[in-house]
Amino acid sequence: LKTQGAYRHLRKGEVIEGMVVGHTREGVLVDVGAKTEGLIPYSEMTCLGPKGHQALSPGQRISAYVLRPESEGEIILSLDRARSEEGWRILQEHYQHNQIFQALVVGHNRGGLVLSVEGVRCFLPVSQMVVSPERSDRESALPRWVGQWLTIKVLELNRRKGRVIVSEKAAHEERRPSLIQELAEGQVRQGRITSIRDFGVFVDLGGIEGLVPLSELAWDPEKPPPQVGEMVQVVVTKIDHENNRITLSLRRAQAEAWGALVAPYREGDVTVGIVSKITPFGAFVRVEGKVEGLIHISELADHHIEHPGQLLKEGEIVPVKILRIERDRCRLNLSLKQARKEAEARGWAFNEGGAVISVPPEIEARFLGRPG
Repeated sequence: LKTQGAYRHLRKGEVIEGMVVGHTREGVLVDVGAKTEGLIPYSEMTCLGPKGHQALSPGQRISAYVLRPESEGEIILSLDRARSEEGWRILQEHYQHNQIFQALVVGHNRGGLVLSVEGVRCFLPVSQMVVSPERSDRESALPRWVGQWLTIKVLELNRRKGRVIVSEKAAHEERRPSLIQELAEGQVRQGRITSIRDFGVFVDLGGIEGLVPLSELAWDPEKPPPQVGEMVQVVVTKIDHENNRITLSLRRAQAEAWGALVAPYREGDVTVGIVSKITPFGAFVRVEGKVEGLIHISELADHHIEHPGQLLKEGEIVPVKILRIERDRCRLNLSLKQARKEAEARGWAFNEGGAVISVPPEIEARFLGRPG
């Protein structure tokens, strides 16, 4: 660290490189090329975390900020301040070039969240958050963001006052056009719950929101709903480029949960379910109140029908045969017409068109009051 036999003269406020030479009771000793070694007090290396100084080993090269040069006594250095200098440099670059970047939430106060960029604290006001909790809920809602990474941009930077204001909203608005082009149906993405409505849940995908309809929240309808601010995995099920609308599914990202629910069933089994939805191409049936499968219109009756509503109505109890269990796609393919023979042997009755006209009393009692 010496140059041409001369000792280095340090200046207060500069960031220098040095080599760790050992540990003392007061801190870590660093050779910086001066007449004496510099000391980094333990209080000046909090960025390393609890007992982080143990990771500094002799011979390791580090950058440190000069708090006190040799001319003023013992050389005192700081890892925290060196990191902070780098943080200010990074923030200045982001600000000058209008860049979008990510930062970690490390705290909160009554007005918003506190994020850290290489040790420099930035303030994200509630008004600049994508998910803005109600004033009455802030005390309980804001702590949920601590430990999460947010996509932001700098709105205001004043180093003299130590002030950095950032915005999540501005970053997301800027990313929206490009992000929707990056999405593809079938993708699994991570997002954050932004709001819960009567018709579904909105999820922020890092710049654009998508809707999870109520029917796509969970395989088990009795499962508690997610909470605002919760990080979740979703599957992109539909992209409407014309209207910039994204449809998502929470339950399709939970293949393990679906697999556990269908574990009792085998292909070829005849079981019972409730018609949950009728569409032009078939009917969805919730088997035993948990797993939903599709009876394609071609599997409703032996004869041609124009619409599934000719045979079925929502909320009706029907027997079904399990044709295929597609575990990789979380799909259950069912048949009403192929279940008829075994169902009749169990006491079910059908009319000539193939519609159910009588349900065995014990089955009707079992399903009475269950969600359809």
